Amino acid sequence: MAAVETLTTSTPLPKYVQTPVTQEELDWADLVTLDLSDFDKSGGKERLTKQLFSAVQNIGFFYVINFGLSQDEVDRQFAIGKELFNLPTKEKLKFRADLENGGYNGYKPLGLREIKPGYYDNTEIYNIPKFIPTFQQAHPDIVKAHYDEIEHFSKQIYERVVRKLLVLFALVLELPEDYFLQTHEYDQDSDCHLRYMKYHKKTAEENAQIDNVWVKGHTDFGSLTLLFRQPIASLQVRTPDGKGWKWVKPYPESITVNLADVLEFITNGFLKSSIHRVVAPPPDQANIDRHGVLYFVRPRSDLCLEPVRSRVLERLGYDKLVDEKAVGLTAGDWVKARVKKNVNKYPNEKGAEQETEILGGVKAKYYD
Repeated sequence: MAAVETLTTSTPLPKYVQTPVTQEELDWADLVTLDLSDFDKSGGKERLTKQLFSAVQNIGFFYVINFGLSQDEVDRQFAIGKELFNLPTKEKLKFRADLENGGYNGYKPLGLREIKPGYYDNTEIYNIPKFIPTFQQAHPDIVKAHYDEIEHFSKQIYERVVRKLLVLFALVLELPEDYFLQTHEYDQDSDCHLRYMKYHKKTAEENAQIDNVWVKGHTDFGSLTLLFRQPIASLQVRTPDGKGWKWVKPYPESITVNLADVLEFITNGFLKSSIHRVVAPPPDQANIDRHGVLYFVRPRSDLCLEPVRSRVLERLGYDKLVDEKAVGLTAGDWVKARVKKNVNKYPNEKGAEQETEILGGVKAKYYD
């Protein structure tokens, strides 16, 4: 396919200014922090693996720091995303993703999903796939004007962060270092993407109508999700006992990482697909739109969701198949099916857990 058209522009990109952190006393989750500068040091992989082993069994969330991209580079991506969402709705809709058929690249409009009868989501999303010929697509001028910069940033995430994390997960399972790299190479057909996101602020009255929950508790679809530091407190993670929620603190110059469905499928539940939700921010941040920059890591689309053979899983009792219906499904089919379900409605019934069938009898849960 032809290369994406790029533009040159003399209009400077407005500088993105990070919002001050909340001063409210919140119940923060206690998460492990991995310093990726340790990765190439003597004994560094082993030290990081021990930290990760503890983190992924308990809550499925952790931080990484010193990941090789400066805060200025990160803030430039927030600035691009902010300008993109400032475009007129009519312009953004020209690039609408084919969500109804499981396509997630491009624009997801505001208010597409009903989160409670009569109340709709407050999120806009723009997804940019990997920069390989398979995924060439049209983009708004703001993206084309900064295309080379976005491409560099996206590829650096993969090289500096994703590859290292995949090696560490292989070591956690006592597998060859390149085990997960083989199914997550950048040039393979997979649904990895960079995401710009905007949560529109709501009034106190609007939040009360939806119990302050903007996005129900859920798991993500692929292997890993990387969330660049967002100072507005809104993300919560479900506690390991399943009885409550804790806030995820915006750790300085960090990426928040959470595990997703594929890793849970292929490890029989040893690696936990972390349950998280988005709620209304605390009062001192309630009147600010919440912007996000994320990267979603997904395996090769034709990867069968079959458990890996690992001495660790055998020793710890995770060598028994958890969901026979998932065997035979591919990662690509699972992602597309979850995207299609996501377009319509989350379950609206009140209760601790609600299940909805996704594909081939395999279900996903949503949590209040």
